[in-house]
Amino acid sequence: MQKKPCVASLTVKTSHVLPSDTNGHGTLFGGQLMAYIDDVAAISATRHARKLVVTASIDSVDFLSPVKEGDTICLEAFVTYAHKTSMEVFVKAVTEHLISGERKVCATAYVTMVAIDDDNKPSEVPGVYPETEEEKWLQKEAAERANYRKERRKKSKEMAKTFGTSFPWNETSRFGERPSN
Repeated sequence: MQKKPCVASLTVKTSHVLPSDTNGHGTLFGGQLMAYIDDVAAISATRHARKLVVTASIDSVDFLSPVKEGDTICLEAFVTYAHKTSMEVFVKAVTEHLISGERKVCATAYVTMVAIDDDNKPSEVPGVYPETEEEKWLQKEAAERANYRKERRKKSKEMAKTFGTSFPWNETSRFGERPSN
C-alpha cells in the first residue's frame, strides 16, 4: 500500500455554539466537544483508509480554554500515524468570537481509529507521511504514543478481568461484599 500525506486525511468542521450545547456556565459541554472530536476523527481516518473505521480509544483530550455560547468552534483533524490496521488522529479545536475575531486553541486530542472490513475484522491501512512542521512535530513521537497506548490497553484488559459484572445494587458488587450497616 502506498503511503499518503497527512493532508490527504484533513477534515475540518465548524459549528456555532448554541444554548442547547452549553452547561450552566454558558460554555460548551465537554461531552459535546468530545462528540465533535470523535466525529471528525472518524471522518479523517475513513478518508485516509477509504474503509469503515471504529473508535478504539480517545487517548487524550486536553481542554485548554472555555468555548462560550455564541462563539464558533472549528475542529481540524488528520492522521498523524498509521500502523497495520490502526491510525492515530490528531484533533485541534479552535474557538472564535465572530465579532472580535479573537481565536484560541481550546482543545487538542489524540484518537485511535481502527479500519474494519465487511466482516468487522481489522483491515490494513496505508502508511502516512508528514509534510509541514506541525505534522513532523506530531509524528516525531507518534510511535512512542502508540507503544504507550498498547501497554495501557493491555493493563485495561487485565483490570477488566478482575472486575465483577454483577449489578451494583446487589449484595455483592464489582468490588466484593458490601458492608452491612
